[in-house]
Amino acid sequence: MLQYEFMRHAFAASAIVASLSGLIGWFLVLRGQSFAGHALSHIGFAGATGAVLVGISPLLGMALAATGAGVIMGWEPQRDTRANPQLASGRDSTTGLILAASLGLGLLFLQWQHAPTSRATSLLFGNVLGVDRHTLNLLYALSALCLAGLALIGRPLLFASLDPDIAAARGVNIRLISMIFMGLVALSSAICAEVTGILLVFSLLVGPASIMLRLKLSPWMGLIGSALLALILAWSGLALSWTTNAPVSFWISTLAAGGYLLLRLIDTRFSMAFIKNIQKS
Repeated sequence: MLQYEFMRHAFAASAIVASLSGLIGWFLVLRGQSFAGHALSHIGFAGATGAVLVGISPLLGMALAATGAGVIMGWEPQRDTRANPQLASGRDSTTGLILAASLGLGLLFLQWQHAPTSRATSLLFGNVLGVDRHTLNLLYALSALCLAGLALIGRPLLFASLDPDIAAARGVNIRLISMIFMGLVALSSAICAEVTGILLVFSLLVGPASIMLRLKLSPWMGLIGSALLALILAWSGLALSWTTNAPVSFWISTLAAGGYLLLRLIDTRFSMAFIKNIQKS
């Protein structure tokens, strides 16, 4: 399958997206902001359709809209929501309303431009097999920007994610770190949408990271493992799509969900066996 240029582009784009989403997703799941990441991808849908309406690249429009929204979302004070569940509930409600409004705005933009249904389907579910050289170069540039930003804020971000109150007391600018990180999440969501589509961004951003965090590895091992697992999922999805003629995004999302559920099942069985052994003793 690698004799075809479009497949080589697809594998290269998947590698870029998977590596980036694995690293960003690990912090996203650790901070309990998975739903916010999902919302940012939908906000990107409005940006992509608006970009097509004015005649610029959908990927660029998606990245600009999602990044702007991510910075605004990061402006909200970051506190430990375990002590105040209503804070988390209010934040999720706001995010859900923004998500719904963004989808509605995206559909309005599609109607204004009288775009064919295939254009909307490509934006929503991805089309990694249609990545050309220009888009691939744009993915390289945006991913390098995200990785540089993550390397810059990595240590204070980890501190703020584990205990925001103590981090703030030690002088970490929680709001600034959160704004930068949410901007990186938004940009990563836009990049990831090129492979999995806007509706399935969760697959690569959240799936591998959730599995690694459940394994309770150290931060470095968790980050590396999340990126490698995302890469395995992306390339496996491409290979299975080539073999079965099913969509790439279907295989990636199925493998990610299946892997997480399998780990949960194994973990539950070990826990039950451990409890039974304690009861017998």
